[in-house]
Amino acid sequence: MRARSFGILAMTAFLAAAPAAAATDADFTDWLAGFRSEAAEKGISPATIEAALTALEPIPRVIELDRKQPERTVTFDDYIARILSPTRIATGRAKLVEHAAVLDAVAKRFGVQPRFIVALWGIETSYGGYTGSFSVIGALATLAWEGRRADYFRGELLAALRIVDQGHVRPAGMMGSWAGAMGHSQFMPSSFLAYAVDWNGDGAKDIWGTHADVFASAANYLKNVGWREELTWGREVKLPSGFAAAAADLKVAKPLAAWQQLGVRRSDGGDLPDRAVDASIVLPGGAGGPAYLVYDNYRSLMRWNRSLYFATAVGLLADRIGAP
Repeated sequence: MRARSFGILAMTAFLAAAPAAAATDADFTDWLAGFRSEAAEKGISPATIEAALTALEPIPRVIELDRKQPERTVTFDDYIARILSPTRIATGRAKLVEHAAVLDAVAKRFGVQPRFIVALWGIETSYGGYTGSFSVIGALATLAWEGRRADYFRGELLAALRIVDQGHVRPAGMMGSWAGAMGHSQFMPSSFLAYAVDWNGDGAKDIWGTHADVFASAANYLKNVGWREELTWGREVKLPSGFAAAAADLKVAKPLAAWQQLGVRRSDGGDLPDRAVDASIVLPGGAGGPAYLVYDNYRSLMRWNRSLYFATAVGLLADRIGAP
């Protein structure tokens, strides 16, 4: 699981309050005592256990947000309009220039184009403008105790304690979303342990305040889920009349030449690129909405967030940010 600014963080704006859990503070105290013992058995240091778990209390708002479903669905058009706002695009272009040196160095090492790193940053947390206001440890403890998806969040809480134990951040500085996604890149603790990078070599993988670590961590994630430096993400296309809806699926991959033969064209009516690359057609907004021809890098973005909306938005924003 990964939480996103237009997944968990932004959807918070659409969530109304709901009754908190009926369980008592005594129930949480008993649960926490058991968890402390488990953490010690799994190698978490006594100092970290004391620093992170002493005086911990459940957070009612976290339970409200977890239990309440969104009251309305955001359409693809609305979603893209919010992502591709003039302000977000302009800020992204400025950030691309401001951090060009480190972004270029990160790109050289990991093979991920800077415009995609900046686009992810912009969508996740508005370039670090909003990284979440919840204590990650408190939120994860609440969700692990509450019961729904308890095993998952218990594992993430243990991962969060390991991050503290390794000295990357103090408990009070581990802030994020109500579901435990952290920092500028909104990594869950398990993703942090797997992919976070100490780019500047100061001994801490700081995705909360060190831009170089944020960029390198995002690039490392994408590299490890299959990103290909020689490819872009995809492009909007025109479909021929009578195009079979079943062919618009990530499971259906064909060479570009095959899509060309079937009548698929660039959005301006031009021919598709003459390259030996497989691609798929996706319709994020459903039948009648815009169509996109996408490559393997799109699948990597789907590993970051399993949403056609999200993956398409990252690609489109990256194109706008990287445009001359």
